[in-house]
Amino acid sequence: MASSKLQAIWNHPTGPKTIHFWAPTFKWGLIVANVADYAKPPQELSYPHQAAMVITGAIWARYSTIVIPKNWPLFSVSVGMAATGAYQLFRKCMTILKEKSYLLPKCQ
Repeated sequence: MASSKLQAIWNHPTGPKTIHFWAPTFKWGLIVANVADYAKPPQELSYPHQAAMVITGAIWARYSTIVIPKNWPLFSVSVGMAATGAYQLFRKCMTILKEKSYLLPKCQ
């Protein structure tokens, strides 16, 4: 029983014998690196890098749902890329807003 399930996974159109499996697997490294950057001060983050993470994640998330066969590992990693990039952009933007005093003053 277990052997047949493993064989089904191995021979699946998006299984370990294809690039459809390995490309998303290695893209998790980008997410891990982005999460590790949560410890960095927001001033050190790059707008172009984080924007590329968000845009790339959104584009590939959409693509992974329309391609046949649907590539759910690619979808999950793409959503993760978009989410971590968006969070980093949010951190950077909020820091700049606070530094420039664009936020409303606190009530006394």
